[in-house]
Amino acid sequence: MPRVIYVLALGVFAMVSSEFAVAGLMPQLAAGLNATVPQIGYLITAFAVAMAAGGPFLTIAVIRLRPRAALIVLFAIFLAGNLLAAAATSYAVMMVARVITGIAAQAFFGVAISLAARLTRPQVRGRAIAVVMNGLMVGTLLGLPLSTLIGERLGWRAAFWAVSAVAVLAASATVAGVPRVEHAGGGGEGARKEMGAFARPRLWLVFSTSTFIIGATFSAFSYLTPILTRVSGFGGGTVPFLLIAYGAATVIGNHVVGRLADRHTVGVQLCGLVLNLLFLTGFALLAGIGVLAVTFMLGVGLVGVTMNPAMVTRVQRTGNAGPLVNTVHSSFITLGVIIGSSAGGVAIDTFGLRAPLWLGAALAFLGILTLLPEFTPGTSTPGTAEESSPAGERRTAWGLSRSSRP
Repeated sequence: MPRVIYVLALGVFAMVSSEFAVAGLMPQLAAGLNATVPQIGYLITAFAVAMAAGGPFLTIAVIRLRPRAALIVLFAIFLAGNLLAAAATSYAVMMVARVITGIAAQAFFGVAISLAARLTRPQVRGRAIAVVMNGLMVGTLLGLPLSTLIGERLGWRAAFWAVSAVAVLAASATVAGVPRVEHAGGGGEGARKEMGAFARPRLWLVFSTSTFIIGATFSAFSYLTPILTRVSGFGGGTVPFLLIAYGAATVIGNHVVGRLADRHTVGVQLCGLVLNLLFLTGFALLAGIGVLAVTFMLGVGLVGVTMNPAMVTRVQRTGNAGPLVNTVHSSFITLGVIIGSSAGGVAIDTFGLRAPLWLGAALAFLGILTLLPEFTPGTSTPGTAEESSPAGERRTAWGLSRSSRP
């Protein structure tokens, strides 16, 4: 695996550490910003809305740059937003900071995944994406609990300062480790060439599966801390270690899915959704029993966001591997975050802290329904023979035309 893949994973880790920090700092942020826990949950929603709505536009703006330059610009925007979060004196300022970092993170994911696809052979693309997405999993394993620990010991501002330091480190590694590859000869032209993929109705169905997978997971994940403390009975000092265990489960699951994503793309997603439905249902029913609650929580970690390599592989085979398609796909992923976190907050206000778990189970069921057309006789993933071939996929990466050289 090229070393640059691991550099991209470090960048994703930095972005994810900021994204997930709010989930682990809910009580401290609520107290520090004079807000309620559901209102802090809406900061997660704001981050996701910014990703979904603003990420594709920022991607179009930077697509004219060489990939490495685009990544550095996105790091700079992200860092500005994260520093604003660290210095926030009100809920409104924190909301603005989350919007800025969300837009930058979304565009970064799209550019990084596209570059990973461009620099690896199609036969191992699922594994390469799994390595890049390990930044997401390690962010859950280390970034989230470390932010929680720092927040508890030194205050929530210190957690955001720590994330900023990680972002600077990742940007430095990008400067040193990402090769100088060319862009596709103009941002507008490259974007227009990618637009053809969006005319395929099947691509939108594939996008929707990703939305439900992530929505099911984040409806639970966004509120793990209050559920574990107020329903399952764990102390605040124990929760960071439980979150580390959750993160470890996501790393294991991501590794397994990355190995299977290239050959069993749809089957992996179906299996993951069915298991997630069962785990979320069990969590909702038995959240008051500590041991069982942790067991089901770990199950969600194994089969939730770990579906990312299979999700990305399926999207690239249905559409293309360019940065705009990947960013729009990320927008649908973060739409799942929006649905899970915002609807989960509303459900808590109405039905209590178990409600987001039931919501997640319902979203997993809807995700299963979106996969059923894949098992209809005669159904196949669209795309020309050239696009499906290794050479064709390399030429369409980063918005490259069939007549362009990589």
